[in-house]
Amino acid sequence: MSAAAIPMSDSKPSASLPYAFAKRHGVIVLDGEGEEVSVGLREDADPRALIEVRRAIGRPIAMRFVAAKQFETLLGERYGSGGLDSDRAAGELAEMGDLGALADDLPAAADLLETSDDAPVIKLINGILAEAIRDGASDIHVEPFESALVVRLRVDGVLKEVLRLPPKVSPVVTSRIKVMARLDIAERRVPQDGRIGLALGGRQLDVRVSTLPARAGERVVMRILDKEQAELEPTDLGMPANLLKHFQSALSEPNGIVLVTGPTGSGKTTSLYAGLRMLNDGERNILTVEDPVEYAVEGVGQTQVNTKVGMSFAAGLRAILRQDPDVVMVGEIRDHETAEIAVQASLTGHLVLSTVHTNDAVGAITRLKDIGVEPFLLASSLRLVMAQRLVRRLCTHCAVPHPATAVEAAPLGLDTGVTIYQPAGCRECANTGFRGRIGVFEMIRIDKDLRELMLSGADENVIARHAFSNAPNMASSARRLVLEGRTTVEEAVRILRKDASQDAEL
Repeated sequence: MSAAAIPMSDSKPSASLPYAFAKRHGVIVLDGEGEEVSVGLREDADPRALIEVRRAIGRPIAMRFVAAKQFETLLGERYGSGGLDSDRAAGELAEMGDLGALADDLPAAADLLETSDDAPVIKLINGILAEAIRDGASDIHVEPFESALVVRLRVDGVLKEVLRLPPKVSPVVTSRIKVMARLDIAERRVPQDGRIGLALGGRQLDVRVSTLPARAGERVVMRILDKEQAELEPTDLGMPANLLKHFQSALSEPNGIVLVTGPTGSGKTTSLYAGLRMLNDGERNILTVEDPVEYAVEGVGQTQVNTKVGMSFAAGLRAILRQDPDVVMVGEIRDHETAEIAVQASLTGHLVLSTVHTNDAVGAITRLKDIGVEPFLLASSLRLVMAQRLVRRLCTHCAVPHPATAVEAAPLGLDTGVTIYQPAGCRECANTGFRGRIGVFEMIRIDKDLRELMLSGADENVIARHAFSNAPNMASSARRLVLEGRTTVEEAVRILRKDASQDAEL
């Protein structure tokens, strides 16, 4: 291997390498300050590239080997850390005209850090995507209004504005995103859905794109799906040890139904994929029917719902049961037909994983009864119901302890004066006080006594009293996280109040 020549370093104190060179030759500057430069070499890379690095930097280098996965992480962090140059990009975009030249074929998975195209719209959108991925955003909202084009990111479940552009650039930005997602840029009257395959360093991502015609232009929402999420194990979900044991035990059953419930964005899909990961040992035939398929999982047969051609959850489930499955995952049980087939599948020797949209675990049992599942069938087939929510996790670098006041203690039944924590904000958490999210779980393991209650037609309160007599419910799980300093009272109350308001509406 002969390393391509790179420009000599100037007199600046911090040394660096071009991204394309670093990625191609597996070498990265770890610390560019001081007289000696610390350089990381990927374990499978050719050490001869260090000769060109030494020549270009013009200073002594100290080399250490870096594992391939760690190298990809470092590559994304170091070269994806620049902020959005919004003022310059907005000024250049305002002067742009036709987007016809941008409609050429694009690679299936463009690397955001390796683009050589200087078109302002491309740099702007790549910058937005890179910043969203770096901040751990789940969604990007591109919203046209009469006064401005607003870009917002949903980070840890909360939207924040990151960019505001002149309104006349809205068609340019929207059209470019549609080109990347292989959508029809001439059709602006109907909603469209597409996907973009991206990489940030060595990190593979999938971006789901949805457009919606609005009064001031087309709104675009991009959902970022990190393929690493499909590699999580149940032990990575953050469950308490006793709940994790029940979850793994239910997944080890040869047949039955395991349900995960909660609102949109509560992590249900992540939990189900973690369960599939545990079961995907090469000895089982695992098939899924989803709407849509969010993550591609090696070794799992995945089918997507398509209502336009009659491919519903029920039709897909009925078809995959003829494919000799051992484990079946149904994206959601929405109607009587799907529920009936799922129950029959569980009774004939299949393990069925699925979700139901209810407020709590007990509510899932009632919902299945309401859509027509006979109590005796439900009692025979159901193995476990898990409800979950996500709350923002306090930043460990800046959380501030203080004694709880009476007002703070009352909503969760805490003792006044007990130590709780508040967000302060620091560089590590971008001054938000929070970094990431953590799951709040409650779980009902179906035992003999609970089956008898279900058969006798017991109401939700009776079932809940039995189910949570020796197990934490959602409120007690949230309280535990507050006392451990992992989240705030406000975050815990937010998810519990939402449940209460929804129950009142029902």
